[in-house]
Amino acid sequence: MNKFNFPSSLLLPIKSFLEREVVRLKKKEKVMEENDPFVDEQRSTSNSLEEDVDEQMGHFDSQVKVNFVKKQLVQARKALTRLKLGKYGICEKCGKMIDTDRLAVRPETTVCIDCQNEMES
Repeated sequence: MNKFNFPSSLLLPIKSFLEREVVRLKKKEKVMEENDPFVDEQRSTSNSLEEDVDEQMGHFDSQVKVNFVKKQLVQARKALTRLKLGKYGICEKCGKMIDTDRLAVRPETTVCIDCQNEMES
């Protein structure tokens, strides 16, 4: 595994960004969960067919969005953990350095572009 450490002057802003991102994503997750029609206490159980379909679609839409935010939250936390361990910027799959341009665009990424492409194919 390659050993490369970014200067702390570069890591501190990244750490701050990731910590703010975790807070933002937690809030977003909470709001999305609250907007799920299935958690509405005023929800009627004697809906028409159309209303039932609308509720089902709203619930499905809410669940998809919440799951996406949860995945983003996991990625941000993983990046923070790798930062604390001194492994930030090193691909967790192949051990090579992640391109700094990729990290600039996606600071939460933990894999290099080659490994990402391989995982998606």
